[in-house]
Amino acid sequence: MKFFTMGYGGKDPKEFVKILQENKVKTVADVRLRPDRSSMGIYTKAKTGDKGIEALLAQADIEYRSFVELGNLFVDLPDWHERYSALVKRAGDLLTERLLREITEPFCLLCAEKLAENCHRGLISRHLVEKGHTLIAHLGQ
Repeated sequence: MKFFTMGYGGKDPKEFVKILQENKVKTVADVRLRPDRSSMGIYTKAKTGDKGIEALLAQADIEYRSFVELGNLFVDLPDWHERYSALVKRAGDLLTERLLREITEPFCLLCAEKLAENCHRGLISRHLVEKGHTLIAHLGQ
């Protein structure tokens, strides 16, 4: 499968959607642990699909899927990177199973952090590449 990653942090919603469209992304795979919470309201997964990030993406004909099982349980710990790396090493296939089974490509792993190296989505993407999938680019960095 071919995929991208992107963090919405610091991005205007129009810019965010434009980047996805320019790269012909079909589906956004939200890997936030709590997609219902966002410091930038438009990126919140609302209770209904006619609001928040689902509505934003639907207007651009981009599918939205939430994969909370890929969320960073360790985000508030100083050694989150090491802990999340160990989790993916031990259970990466199980954690990405639903993603790979249900997603339409090319897809984009989404989280809040602007830079993939500062975000757990970088570790998810590394796991996917090790399993033979193709990372096209970390968008909008």
